[in-house]
Amino acid sequence: MPLTGESRTKLIGEYRVHPKDTGSPEVQIALLSERINYLTEHFRVHRKDHSSRRGLLIMVGKRKRLLNYLRGQDPERYQRVIEKLGIRK
Repeated sequence: MPLTGESRTKLIGEYRVHPKDTGSPEVQIALLSERINYLTEHFRVHRKDHSSRRGLLIMVGKRKRLLNYLRGQDPERYQRVIEKLGIRK
């Protein structure tokens, strides 16, 4: 199921840096990761959905750029996000 308002609020609450945070790299990465995971499952059933696959590749690229930015700015925050989300090795 795609992100609902409730699940989105829960994710933001879990990854935010300060109480009014909604746009920090951590939050954006978490939201993108959730959408990427949903679409990955979607493609197991709908193998020929190429227009959505393009959107998935765009999201993966955006998440990669955000992770690279975070790694350059603050490596500790980068490591926390990677471990919490269980992405990369």
